[in-house]
Amino acid sequence: MVQKGILIIEDDPDIQDMLSRAMQKEGWKLLMASSGEEGLRALEQEPAACIILDIMLPGMDGFTLLKKLKMDARLRSIPVIMTTARGEEADIVVGLELGADDYVVKPYSPKVLIARIRAALRRLEEPAEEPGEKTLWRQGKLRLDAARHEAHYGETLLDLSATEFALLQHFLSHPDRVFSRNRLISAIRGPDYPVTDRSVDVQILGLRKKLGEAGDMIETIRGVGYRFKGTGKP
Repeated sequence: MVQKGILIIEDDPDIQDMLSRAMQKEGWKLLMASSGEEGLRALEQEPAACIILDIMLPGMDGFTLLKKLKMDARLRSIPVIMTTARGEEADIVVGLELGADDYVVKPYSPKVLIARIRAALRRLEEPAEEPGEKTLWRQGKLRLDAARHEAHYGETLLDLSATEFALLQHFLSHPDRVFSRNRLISAIRGPDYPVTDRSVDVQILGLRKKLGEAGDMIETIRGVGYRFKGTGKP
């Protein structure tokens, strides 16, 4: 079995050591970097299945590195979990807007971070195809293929993050149903997943932008949440 590489970009040696010891039973191949520049060099040498990225780094900060990762076609699909002592909602929103898949505030339990990594890795895996299981959805020009992990609007391939893809798949699976923000996150991340309403709104805003003309199909239900307006046409 090929080991999944987890790249930890963290300049605190104590935290590096703590994570290394906590993750040694997971069967992952751990890659360590102490700066953003070192992290980029590590990715050039060896691909990673998930990146743990601190914001406060020497030299290039985590937000700048995240921008570079999402601009690189080879690296943009790697899930990024940001870790930082800066727990203000504004920082979380910025990270999510830039394309982070998750956000963990220090001090955190290594078990919590490991659970978040497992969830990120699961979202990357192709769903097992069972007899009769639906993996294709279409609404007007919008088409999603879960088996291939691809979404198209007309002939255009949509560049969606793992969270945006999961949200779109959930909406397409349940057209015309209204979901609260908590129910949306529970559906794609599991129950009791900590997240703010503002964070969910940012994810929906990003998805709408990437859907272009089809973005209006995601309706805001004031005081409740969101609904995907079906076209009535397969």
